[in-house]
Amino acid sequence: MKAHDGMYIGGQWRPARGPDTIAVVNPADEQVIAHVPAGTADDVDDAVRAARGALPGWAATPPAERAARIAALRDVLVARADEIAETVTAELGSPLQLSQTVHAGVPVLVAGSYAELAASYSFEEKAGNSTVLLEPVGVVGAITPWNYPLHQVVAKVAPALAAGCTVVLKPAEDTPLTAQLFAEAVDEAGLPAGVFNLVTGLGPVAGQALAAHEDVDLVSFTGSTAIGRQIGATAGGAVKRVALELGGKSANVILPSADLAKAVKVGIANVMSNSGQTCSAWTRMLVHKDQYDEAVALARAAVAKYVPGERIGPLVSAKQQQRVRGYIERGVAEGARLVAGGPEAPRETGYYVSPTVFADVTPEMTIAQEEIFGPVVSLLKYEDEDDALRIANGTVYGLAGAVWAADEAEAAAFARRMDTGQVDINGGRFNPLAPFGGYKQSGVGRELGAHGLSEYLQTKSLQF
Repeated sequence: MKAHDGMYIGGQWRPARGPDTIAVVNPADEQVIAHVPAGTADDVDDAVRAARGALPGWAATPPAERAARIAALRDVLVARADEIAETVTAELGSPLQLSQTVHAGVPVLVAGSYAELAASYSFEEKAGNSTVLLEPVGVVGAITPWNYPLHQVVAKVAPALAAGCTVVLKPAEDTPLTAQLFAEAVDEAGLPAGVFNLVTGLGPVAGQALAAHEDVDLVSFTGSTAIGRQIGATAGGAVKRVALELGGKSANVILPSADLAKAVKVGIANVMSNSGQTCSAWTRMLVHKDQYDEAVALARAAVAKYVPGERIGPLVSAKQQQRVRGYIERGVAEGARLVAGGPEAPRETGYYVSPTVFADVTPEMTIAQEEIFGPVVSLLKYEDEDDALRIANGTVYGLAGAVWAADEAEAAAFARRMDTGQVDINGGRFNPLAPFGGYKQSGVGRELGAHGLSEYLQTKSLQF
């Protein structure tokens, strides 16, 4: 697609207020493929004003009509799926097949789910002698990350629109082209002017201006826990609501009764997907001491299939590449054993990192505690189920996880004891209606399904 040199505000593309731009780089070959405007606080203010102006009309639109507009948006995403996939591959670096199935495919499911929810959700209920109204919270400031550049946008914008809110989106500076394509889809779907607005720009400038804007009623942010704290503090000072989906350090617990080979193979695939740039990736594989050596051998064999530049793409940027390589070096320095991969770049060009597996990892090591956000798996040994639970729960995060056992009930019983927001049982399957979000420092609030819709609603009671 051709990059826009303006912002999408009030239903049209407008010139940016300032002259600065952001270079968009293809991480596979390190070439600049486009430039987009670096938005300022003035651009954000323009967008928020447009959203505020459109709010009364959109909030008063019957839910069935809002549902129809979201369904139309979904249909545009379906029609432009190939262009979406190619754009994501160009600016994120993911293999085209992954871009087609996940990056272009999942947002269609999510948008469709909210088209259905908007039409069926009860925005009014009875409670004794009261009528309880569920009303839109207002103007939403959505700040999204680069790792799933369309899914993260749709997971915020679709429920906000279903609730009757208006939106200003500030996408990640590494992947703004996909967000511009989404704005084109919104326009094509016929949403009223000002209901959705896009400002591209840097986080410390445009993102901070959006989070701090006095006319934004809710800030929905996905990204690092460190930035989430800053946004939470900014929003708290203004007594405005936040929804924060932050970091993760998920445990993949393989109980002794499980199919070990399958659990290891799927576990490695989970982390290698999207080059490990997934906040819910199962980066800590917990294996019983009697099966540990076999699991290490299985992991080594499984990861060998992920060849950089073929089955696994680059990381999004040079900065991210250096960050992940630094963690690998730290793992070696702290005594973990390299089973596969390492810090050396596997290709001369592109921001690639070798798929890496560590054995002999202990729970207190940095690579077992901090979010790496790259294709790195740590294998940890446990004595019994209580020890496995202690290790699984032994981080500041609680976003996702996995449990494997011969019997689903056995796995589910263990999962109930985990301090995490979502657990896949024996592999699980993606469900666009299931709430996603974290315990502890992995965030506040939920996305997807009815729980995700409720984040954008506020409650009013009428007493009779």
